[in-house]
Amino acid sequence: MEYENNTVVKEFVLLGFSQTHKVQMILFFFFLLFYMIILPGNVLIILTIQGESQLGTPMYFFLANLAFLDICYCCVTPPKMLADFFSHQKTICYNACMAQLFFLHFLGAAEAFLLVAMAYDRYVAICKPFHYTRLVNRAVCYVLVGASWAGGFIHGITLFALTIALPFCGPNILDNFFCDVHQLVKLACADTHTVELLIFLNNGVVIVMCSALLLISYAVLLLKLRTQPSKAKNKIASTCVSHIIVVFVMCGPAMYIYVLPFRAVPMEKVVALFHTVIFPLTNPIIYTLCNKEIRSSVNNLVGKKKKEKEKNKKKKKGEKTESKSKSLML
Repeated sequence: MEYENNTVVKEFVLLGFSQTHKVQMILFFFFLLFYMIILPGNVLIILTIQGESQLGTPMYFFLANLAFLDICYCCVTPPKMLADFFSHQKTICYNACMAQLFFLHFLGAAEAFLLVAMAYDRYVAICKPFHYTRLVNRAVCYVLVGASWAGGFIHGITLFALTIALPFCGPNILDNFFCDVHQLVKLACADTHTVELLIFLNNGVVIVMCSALLLISYAVLLLKLRTQPSKAKNKIASTCVSHIIVVFVMCGPAMYIYVLPFRAVPMEKVVALFHTVIFPLTNPIIYTLCNKEIRSSVNNLVGKKKKEKEKNKKKKKGEKTESKSKSLML
């Protein structure tokens, strides 16, 4: 498999969701609302975990990293998608398209690997509690997070290398709102059978392996609940359920789009929308609603900010009255 990259195409045309102006404006405000929730929600999770000493455990360390990954992930496709709602000609240059493809798969795979690390953390905490501090110490946490980023990078750079080597000299229309690997490969003016197989194997191994590990680990944990005391059951169940929901929301759309070998799937754009825009929103909602510690810590953080604002207001009022009294005395 050797290609001489004599690419003529300098940009790709993105068809997006709809060509009707009214529909585009409705979609713009709808997606902007999601975007405005995703960023502050994940930032709030990070600030809460860093600001509360009781959230210094490895589980919340992983959660803060997951929130940071979500912030990065939702900066790949939504900004371009929102800008395109105001463009008559929705185009993306060749280099930006390849960069979007790389970061989408790099960050997506890193999230999948990080979810596996979080499942390992929960497994050790519940099944081997007496060895938890030894098996999941701070050094191990850094290694697991670093390995997640490294695994995501290897996955993303592999797909990037396979795609950028292809020559694009014909049609340049993508029936989507972002650049993705399987649609780009179809536009290549070369025999892409081997490339399609390698990409399919790459995506399939990452998605299926992570999904299987996650589902098996949480199934074991839920079975372990039967041997736990009633007080511990509620805490373990709420933690595991929140993690399982995130796994299904992430892995479900990914398997639907990428595991099927280069076939047009029904409602692909809608599923891709959930995977790239809606999915990052699930983490702040699920973890703040399902986790009592996060919820109470968020309330404490917001309460502290309100008290600080009130103190500053009172301080400013006191300074103003003091300056007025001094001027009257003069």
